[in-house]
Amino acid sequence: MKFKMVFSWIALMSCGYLFAQNPIIRNQYTADPSVRVFGDKIFLFPSHDIFSEEGKGRIGWFCMEDYHVFSSANLTDWQDHGMIVTQNAVDWVRPNSYSMWAPDCIERNGKYYFYYPTSPKDTVYGRGFTVGVAIADKPEGPYKPQSTPIKGIRGIDPNVFIDKDGQAYIYWSQGNIYGAKLKENMIELASEVFTLAELPKQGLKEGPYVIERNGIYYMTYPHVENKIERLEYAIGDNPLGPFKIVGAIMDESPTGCWTNHHSMVEFKGQWYLFYHHNDYSPNFDKARSVRADSMFFNADGTIQKVIPTLRGIGVTKATDEIQLDRYSEKSGTGATISFVDNIDKFKGWSTTLDQIGGWVKYNTVDFGNSKYAEVILKARNLSPTTLELRSGDFKGTVLTNLEVPASSEWKEIAIPVTINASGIHHLTFVSKQNAGIEIDWIRFK
Repeated sequence: MKFKMVFSWIALMSCGYLFAQNPIIRNQYTADPSVRVFGDKIFLFPSHDIFSEEGKGRIGWFCMEDYHVFSSANLTDWQDHGMIVTQNAVDWVRPNSYSMWAPDCIERNGKYYFYYPTSPKDTVYGRGFTVGVAIADKPEGPYKPQSTPIKGIRGIDPNVFIDKDGQAYIYWSQGNIYGAKLKENMIELASEVFTLAELPKQGLKEGPYVIERNGIYYMTYPHVENKIERLEYAIGDNPLGPFKIVGAIMDESPTGCWTNHHSMVEFKGQWYLFYHHNDYSPNFDKARSVRADSMFFNADGTIQKVIPTLRGIGVTKATDEIQLDRYSEKSGTGATISFVDNIDKFKGWSTTLDQIGGWVKYNTVDFGNSKYAEVILKARNLSPTTLELRSGDFKGTVLTNLEVPASSEWKEIAIPVTINASGIHHLTFVSKQNAGIEIDWIRFK
C-alpha cells in the first residue's frame, strides 16, 4: 500500500538553527576540541583518547599518543584527515609519555600553527608539561614539529588568540591560568608571563579559550568547584584582563563525566560550542567524544547557558541514516535508548518503542525537492508493528502509518510510501502497539 504525504515548509534555517547528531566523531574517541574556520570549512583539532594497558600509559588514567584533524563544510559530515602529530616522532617528546593532551591551532600569514602540550624526555626542558608547535602549509597538514618546545611555558591546554591589531597571545593552565604575548614568528614569547589571578581562587581551572566579540574579550575555562567540571567565563576589555567572572556556559555533567573542555566558533552567522562527554564510554570518563551545540549571546553580550543535546548541530539529509537515538525529544515512557552492541559501542545506539503512544522526535530533516518511494528502517521486532509518522511533534498531523513486518534479527526493511516533500521538517515516530520495535536508523529513498 502507498501513502501520499505532502509536507509543509518549516523555515528554520533563517533563525540560525542547525542540527547534527552528537557525538560528531563516531569511529574513535576524541576530546578537548579546538575548532577554527579556515576558508569555507570548520576544522576540528581534538585530542585522541585511547585505552591504557600494561606498558602503555597509566592504567585507569588519560592515555593519548597522537592527534588527528577533521573538517566539515556542513557541520554534519566530518572528514578525518588522519594523524598529524605523534609522540614518537617529535625530537623533544618523551616517546612513551602518552600525554598528548588538549591542543589548539591557528593560521597566520598563510601558515598553520598547531600547539600541543606533552611531557619532554630531557630534563633540560623541565619536569611536567610544556608546549610544542608544529607548522603546516595547509590546515590538514602535513605538520612539521619544531625541534624544541616554547621556552617559558610550563603547563597544559595551550590556546592562541590573535587580536584585531595583529598581536598574538598564548594562554595555558597549570593550577592557575596564564597568558603572554607571542612574537610574530608564533613560536616564542614576546612578554613576561601574566597570571590571570582574578579567576576563581578555589578548585581546578584549566582549558582556557579566548574569543573577542563586539569589543568584549571572553576568557572561558573549565572549572571544578566541587567534583565535576563546568564551563565558565569571564569578560574584560583587554586580552590579558583584568577579567570579571560572569557565570556558567554549561553546567556540570549530570551523568558524572569529570572533565569538560571546549572551544567556540562563529560559522556562517551562528555561534557554536564544541565540548566533550563520555558518550561511548559511560562507565569510564577518560574515553571521551566531541559534541557540538548552538550557542547564543544576549543583547548585553552575556552568553546564554548551553544545554547539552543529543541532536546537536547540522542538517540531516532525508536520504542519509537518521539516527533516532540522537533524538531532539522523546516520551517519558515507552521510548528507551540503548547500545546496539555492548561490546563494540562504536556501533552506536538504538531506539526501542514498546508502548502505545511512545514516541521519539528528530528535528531538521532536509528533503530537498524530491519524491521518495520508500522508508527504509534498520530494525528488529518479534511481531508486526505499526508506527505513525507525524509532522512536527507527537501531536502533529499524522502523515502515514508504517506497517513494519516482524524480524527477529537486525534487518533493513523497505516500506513503500509516496512522499512529495520539499524543504526541512521535524519528524516524530509514534508507536501504535505495545509490541516492542528496536530501530537503529531510518532513511528515505
